[in-house]
Amino acid sequence: MIMVTAKSEESDIVVGLELGADDYLTKPFSPKVLLSRIRVCLRRMIQKPADKSLMITIGELVINPGYHTVSVDGKPVELTRTEFGILHLLASHPGWVFTRYRIVEVIWGKDYTVTDRVVDVQIVGLRKKLASYSSYIETVRGIGYRFKEQACNHFTQR
Repeated sequence: MIMVTAKSEESDIVVGLELGADDYLTKPFSPKVLLSRIRVCLRRMIQKPADKSLMITIGELVINPGYHTVSVDGKPVELTRTEFGILHLLASHPGWVFTRYRIVEVIWGKDYTVTDRVVDVQIVGLRKKLASYSSYIETVRGIGYRFKEQACNHFTQR
């Protein structure tokens, strides 16, 4: 979902993204920019689903990229497309540190311009939804985020 609005304050953008928007575009904007962002969203939607064998299980946290689902303790967790992308990126590479810029590049694309705060907001929402597994997402002060390497002890890809 792309949110198009005249509200351009940082707090408005943060609220829009927290409410589940995958993108936030403020007026005035170029029709070419809007079309580019629509194309990015459509590319994400039509990408070939990942092989089920790439499912990630860490204890009772199950991430299934093929079905684009996450469950904790057997209960489904509703994530936005962006939250899912960030979780899958981090959990697929436990111990690796991803800068905020790199996360933006992987999730939104190289030409997407956002502030570091957008990634922080997505991480906050993701941690809330993961409940007891939120501690697996670690902040690396001044750099970015990583998925706890100790989780590798329980990490299996099927």
